[in-house]
Amino acid sequence: MNRFLIVTLLLVCCPWIAWAAEPAKVLIVVGPSNHPPGSHEVAAGGRLMQYCLQHMDNLPDVRADVVYEWPGEKLRADAATVVFIGDTFPPNRLPDPKRCLADLEAMMTRGCGIVCVHYATGLRGEDVAEDGDHPLLRWLGGYFANRTCPHHESFARIYPSATITPAAPQHPISRGWREFTLRDEPYINNYFGKDGNRLAANVTALATSLLPPEKPRPETVAWCVERPDGGRGFGIVMPHFYKNWSQQDLRRCILNGIVWTARLEVPAAGVQTTLPDLATFQPAAVE
Repeated sequence: MNRFLIVTLLLVCCPWIAWAAEPAKVLIVVGPSNHPPGSHEVAAGGRLMQYCLQHMDNLPDVRADVVYEWPGEKLRADAATVVFIGDTFPPNRLPDPKRCLADLEAMMTRGCGIVCVHYATGLRGEDVAEDGDHPLLRWLGGYFANRTCPHHESFARIYPSATITPAAPQHPISRGWREFTLRDEPYINNYFGKDGNRLAANVTALATSLLPPEKPRPETVAWCVERPDGGRGFGIVMPHFYKNWSQQDLRRCILNGIVWTARLEVPAAGVQTTLPDLATFQPAAVE
């Protein structure tokens, strides 16, 4: 029996084989940003994440698509997880937010993962109910409450030296990265529900930082959630500066989070990638 016939019979008799061979698909949605060069750089950050996901040394068969507008039905339907990067939560900033949120609700209902990076964790007062309710609170487990929010205020400030400490060493997202220090803008006093900055039972603090320096307390700067619909969410409030994507521990934490929300097994040593020069991804500025 020739090879072609064997493969055909296998696909007819065991169609799950074809499904299993399909790469996991990650959808990266880049929202608007008006930050100066070298900070946020959301388009370059989206391309950088795409490259890293498609060039993982120890986790092949992942495909990542980057879009700069609301994605079409096919991309939404195929995505195992969706990653947002932009100035506040992109579905609320792109045209027709009501439709965007309805489409995203359908993705979340089927168990799609969700990731928000830095300011994409943010919501404005106009986005939320008076009591702070928004679907992102359930999908992601928490969010950065912009100063225009009536119910809560998170704080954004650049720290010359913020130390980021793993808070859940046994969690898959924590694999392969260690405590690190960097100059950045990790948001603090993030909102996790009606108890303010107290995490719900299904939300796990992954990284903390003792901030602000003049009155330090452990602040949750990365977290994840296991949702009742079977989906997973991951939020991280860094990096502000584009150059900090070169920080391997930070980058590994983010890539681990994306992989975990896509319901893939995070490698024991965390995601391994070799990053080219940051200018490769066409930021307005690296510094």
